[in-house]
Amino acid sequence: MNIVLNKVEVRVLGSLVEKGITTPEYYPLSLNALTNACNQKSSREPVMSISEDAVREALYSLDEKGLAATSAGSSGRVSKFEHRLQEVFNFDRRETAVLCMLLLRGPQTPGELRGRTERMHRFEDIDEVQPTLQRLMQREPSLVKLLPRQPGTKEARYAHLMAGDVEALPDAPVPIAEGTGSSPESERIARMEEKIASLKNEIEELTRQFADFRKQFE
Repeated sequence: MNIVLNKVEVRVLGSLVEKGITTPEYYPLSLNALTNACNQKSSREPVMSISEDAVREALYSLDEKGLAATSAGSSGRVSKFEHRLQEVFNFDRRETAVLCMLLLRGPQTPGELRGRTERMHRFEDIDEVQPTLQRLMQREPSLVKLLPRQPGTKEARYAHLMAGDVEALPDAPVPIAEGTGSSPESERIARMEEKIASLKNEIEELTRQFADFRKQFE
């Protein structure tokens, strides 16, 4: 099945998948709750401002593609919506978590994916993320693509292909100052960068959890 989504459909589908796993007590989602999830300022790249009408239109299109539908348990005046990713692709929890995060935050390294998917599935180390990415890449058609490493970066990133092929900057070697090599100073800086990235992920997660907690009283 060759599915190509637009950017709003990508955000809507990713938000449904995420909330279905992280806040099952509030899932399926009403149109208002789904719109809020799509427009979150944390754990979303890029941050978007999508109207309810645009979300409704995306839901209609996703329904036609078999990827989302009105919940069979919806009652009363408020319809609720859920994704159908599992029915279409038969993912395991690891594949669902990784693809969901790629939908919500764009191209990422295996290290970023490991840190950001923790609430959906806990990968013990990066070596567990790689096989999951490989399985998604080996699908027919492929759902994930390895992007060329960008100039000045140490790790290559992976991108989803649910919105079609992804172009990236060509591969380029990481510039290293002459005579420095892998000096203790460069290693210390690398460790600091890893710690900063980890702290950033923790802050984003705490911000998201607080936002979810506050919504319970709105």
